[in-house]
Amino acid sequence: MITNEEQLRTLYEAPAERALLKQQVDLDRYCLRFLALSPLCIVSTAGPAGALLDASPRGGRPGFVKAPDKNTLLLPDVGGNNRLDSMSNLLHDPRIGLLFLIPGFDETLRVNGTARLRDEAHYTALFRADNPRIRLVIEVTVHEAYLHCAKALMRARLWKPEAQVPRSTMPGMNQIVHAQIGLQAPAEPHEVMVARYAHLIAQEQGVAPTGDA
Repeated sequence: MITNEEQLRTLYEAPAERALLKQQVDLDRYCLRFLALSPLCIVSTAGPAGALLDASPRGGRPGFVKAPDKNTLLLPDVGGNNRLDSMSNLLHDPRIGLLFLIPGFDETLRVNGTARLRDEAHYTALFRADNPRIRLVIEVTVHEAYLHCAKALMRARLWKPEAQVPRSTMPGMNQIVHAQIGLQAPAEPHEVMVARYAHLIAQEQGVAPTGDA
């Protein structure tokens, strides 16, 4: 078992110089362009007093995370299951990690920094056009940013049509949750849930639902 970094380093070659030098202290033009194209990021936060870490997906139209300058990101919170895990964590520990993805790109963008929760009208107004019901914005001060190489997503074949798994391979989400918590009432069919979510998202964005999730 590996118990210290010296042991760990014996298993791997030293990192290439460019892997170390590519880390930026702010967002350069390539990072900003990546952000403008990204409709999805994974948000990582840490809880209080040694609590477990948390990772949560956030999505929107490409460029839904705004960069008012090269040192700042603004991430709108549009609501979800209302557990508020990420936001509660940030109140205790402001450190945050973001992983941005672009459909069709095997590279990803990693951003690390510290966050504050902003509910002032100046912040929420920036996102009203996309979501009239926006209530909170996560303001991230960028400390580290770098583009991550393509190998992980290439191994996963994430965007390859032949790698796509039919949704019918597993039960619907509501069927799974009903089984996990022992509910006896009939579960909402997956297709009905998807249509309901599409309607809710359309309401959030102030547009007519299209039937697409």
